[in-house]
Amino acid sequence: MKQGTRPTRRQKIAIKEAGLILENWLVERDTSKEMVVVHKYTNEQRRISKGT
Repeated sequence: MKQGTRPTRRQKIAIKEAGLILENWLVERDTSKEMVVVHKYTNEQRRISKGT
């Protein structure tokens, strides 16, 4: 698993809209179709799909 990075402003908005607490998540990868975020403490992964 890759290391997560701090989200950009656009990514922060998407994480918050997905109903997640922003402070607990890091971005693992961000493609044109989805963004994969990883929880800082439990290493749980979530996929946030983009509208396109």
